[in-house]
Amino acid sequence: MPGENLSRDEARERAALLSVDGYDVSLDVRSAVGDDTGDGPRTFRSVTTIRFRCAEPGASSFADLIAPSVTTVSLNGRDLDPGEVFDGSRIALEDLAAENELVVDAQCAYSRTGEGLHRFVDPEDGEVYLYTQYEPADSRRVFANFEQPDLKAPFRFEVRAPEEWTVWSNGVGEVADGVWKFAETKPISTYITCVVAGPYHYVTDSYQRVFEDGTRLEIPLGAMCRKGLAPHFDSDDVFLVTKQGLDFFHDHFDYPYPFGKYDQAFVPEYNLGAMENPGLVTFREEFIFRGKVTQASYEGRANVILHEMAHMWFGDLVTMEWWDDLWLKESFADFMGAFALVGATRFKDGWITFANRRKAWAYRADQLPSTHPVTADIRDLQDAKLNFDGITYAKGASVLKQLVAYAGQDAFLEGARRYFKRHAYGNTRLGDLLSVLEETSGRDMAAWSRAWLQTAGVNSLTPQVLLAADGRVDELAVVQEAAESHPELRPHRVAVGLYRRSASGAPERYARAEVDVQGPRTVVAELAGSDAPDLVLVNDDDLTYCKIRFDQTSLETLKGHLGDITDPLARALCWSALWNMTRDALLPARDFVDLVLRFAGRESGIGVLQMLHAWANSALVNYVAPNWRPVGERLLAEGALRELRAAEPGSEHQLAWARFFATVASGADDLGLLRGLLEGTAKIDGLDVDQELRWAFLQPLTAHGAADEGVLAAELARDNTASGKRHQVRCLAARPSAAVKAQAWAQLAESDALSNALVEATIAGFAQPSQRELLAPYAEKYFAVIERVWRERSIQIAMHVVEGLFPSLQHSQATLDATDAWLAAHEDAAPALRRLVLEARDDLARGLRGQACDAGAAGQ
Repeated sequence: MPGENLSRDEARERAALLSVDGYDVSLDVRSAVGDDTGDGPRTFRSVTTIRFRCAEPGASSFADLIAPSVTTVSLNGRDLDPGEVFDGSRIALEDLAAENELVVDAQCAYSRTGEGLHRFVDPEDGEVYLYTQYEPADSRRVFANFEQPDLKAPFRFEVRAPEEWTVWSNGVGEVADGVWKFAETKPISTYITCVVAGPYHYVTDSYQRVFEDGTRLEIPLGAMCRKGLAPHFDSDDVFLVTKQGLDFFHDHFDYPYPFGKYDQAFVPEYNLGAMENPGLVTFREEFIFRGKVTQASYEGRANVILHEMAHMWFGDLVTMEWWDDLWLKESFADFMGAFALVGATRFKDGWITFANRRKAWAYRADQLPSTHPVTADIRDLQDAKLNFDGITYAKGASVLKQLVAYAGQDAFLEGARRYFKRHAYGNTRLGDLLSVLEETSGRDMAAWSRAWLQTAGVNSLTPQVLLAADGRVDELAVVQEAAESHPELRPHRVAVGLYRRSASGAPERYARAEVDVQGPRTVVAELAGSDAPDLVLVNDDDLTYCKIRFDQTSLETLKGHLGDITDPLARALCWSALWNMTRDALLPARDFVDLVLRFAGRESGIGVLQMLHAWANSALVNYVAPNWRPVGERLLAEGALRELRAAEPGSEHQLAWARFFATVASGADDLGLLRGLLEGTAKIDGLDVDQELRWAFLQPLTAHGAADEGVLAAELARDNTASGKRHQVRCLAARPSAAVKAQAWAQLAESDALSNALVEATIAGFAQPSQRELLAPYAEKYFAVIERVWRERSIQIAMHVVEGLFPSLQHSQATLDATDAWLAAHEDAAPALRRLVLEARDDLARGLRGQACDAGAAGQ
């Protein structure tokens, strides 16, 4: 048998053969507490009974299980020899009957990588916390099953746990004699089953609704976190957004929430943002804020809450047949998260965040060599793991936003309602959704799908303005271009905005026209005769998915007056377009840095401001000419400090500038100020240096050799928590020492002792932009170890290591050549591994092109 990496063909063959009637899963997790007694992995007992039918009696198939050992296997009352039928990842099933019962008693391993049943020991109080995380295929690490999304079934879970613990699962639970038994679920896929167990802090609330026909719906609400985070847990806000979301989706979906209760668990060392397990959604605990954060953080959390809630319908109630159609849940949830955020909560600028942040993720992913259509070709589970990307989420959501404009919001939502009712508790493909949308909109969804869902790449749209003798617009056209690798020119519904400077100097829109862009050049006839514009903004109001370009007049206007644009969405779109031009080596990176220095201080949107900080730092690290980098570092540090001192005391803008100042600080005076703020000998009016900000200030001090291991140990003593430990590990790895780098490398590449969270923290500390020479020897070592790392480590940890340790700071042709040499010599390496290396290579090559552009503009 091939092993862990289930292929699409195998899944289709098994789905045609088998149908599953139900699971009974019994877990004994009492072994999670107490001292570790053996050399091998810590394990728990897992007993699974699967009732299933076979369409071809006498045929053979297999069940999935990844476990250190199997005690017994019974098929239809026959005891099978585990040594013969279990190969470490699959259980062979031969001579199946029409109706079957499989019972598997196994010892499964607790996880330290966030895959399967993760076990976490809180350093603050020694308490043990458990939770599961499965997507796409890690439930087989916890119980035997048929691990593919289209073999849905009801589940009954039973968990024996320490008496002082509470246990949660998808259904409502009751406990007797230390055994928790949970109500049977509706038919769901294996990857969205869930168990959370431990001494969690738990709070409750209730959602109630009366429908027009008088029917009442009551949903018990719960929210939980580790006890150590309870003082920081603002559960009232979590419940507020939850209730607003439930109201919004009930108003628009006309299908009552189908999974009974609605618990939300904020759990430690979580690999993802969140996971849509029906009735028990899991989130990374970083969404509980230990210190002061900006409203962008609260907006981000609300968006994730709503994203996961949308999955209760898109993904859980109706699930894709195979991971090819992952977009059927993720694109919709990403779109619905923003749609509900703006429509139901206090975060009315959600579409600005979407345009500025989510689309930036999509634009990057869509220009990588691994870009793919929204409906992807997913050959196996490793492909699936890597396709939770900016295409599947953000591009798909952007395309859906355009679809709403194309089909009409009412038709779109009516299509969704029919989709839920027609396919409830079932599995679907692309055609199932398109058919209902054609019914409700009357539009040709096949043509739209071919252009937007079944081709890859992003188009660029550039305005072309011809003026008449009287100075007015004679003709205004939109020129559409595509990359040679993905030449598809798509239909775009866009708004074209004309702006001119007012008496105050602010560019203000005075004309707007919507037009369907088709082919390489489209004339916007409605704007002929308009006054000559100072700025033409293609895709004004962000109706389509494209890269915006500018004509020369518009670009000059932005260089002088970007900060004066009063409309926040238009301003955000211009910033995004300028960043794309920087990444595409069309705008020198130092010019982008200059724009940030001159105009970011006037940015009112806190989410946009924080994005500008990230882009400016990326420009400095990756895109400016190397010999200008020290100048850029000084200018950004001076600018950040200037804005920090000028910001309103105690404001979120002050906090954002403080964090950015810490990111770019490098000179002795800058580091001295950070040290003074930590020690209390310096002060900036209104700036509260809380524990999270203390760690943010310690990172640059450590990276530049201004804080040693003793300082970090003292800080950990001050903040002896799980969060504090992660911060300390990151700072330790950031120290500018060859011995420190060698130790960090060994922990990451040669050992699997670190948990997933500490792997991430160590990687974050290892690669410091100020330490390029110190890191240079690891470029060669990287290419020597990655194939072994991919083979020996779990895919999640392997992804962290392969992505995080790539020598991206070694901006040279030699590094590019070394990458190409590895790719040429390893054509038979795992496709998912090659994809990660190809993506890193593309980022490196893009950086070199950007540096050449920056140097050329300066005449170097």
